[in-house]
Amino acid sequence: MAMLERTLTGDFHHIVEHLHNSVLDGSASASYEEGSDFTMGAVQVAVRMYERYSMLGGNRVAMSVTVVGEGDRVRVIAMTAGGSQALFFKLNTMGEESFLDTLAQTLDQL
Repeated sequence: MAMLERTLTGDFHHIVEHLHNSVLDGSASASYEEGSDFTMGAVQVAVRMYERYSMLGGNRVAMSVTVVGEGDRVRVIAMTAGGSQALFFKLNTMGEESFLDTLAQTLDQL
């Protein structure tokens, strides 16, 4: 499993949409699997689940992205899973890290 956390300043909805588009545009096999949006008081939350095929591992890799915003403060948490073919432990996490790098590059630009 690979994980990424960042805190940003900006418009919550713009950040969510920008991240969504960058994940889907970052890989020909990336797909949006499911998501949920909700608000609790002044806090907005968007949860997204993506999946893509990993050429390196020859399997599918999943990535969850959670975006939490209050005012112009936005926190992004992303985690990947899958990508290993071992039975009891992970032999490689290159597919997971590569999927997460797509999101990291986008966050660096925001």
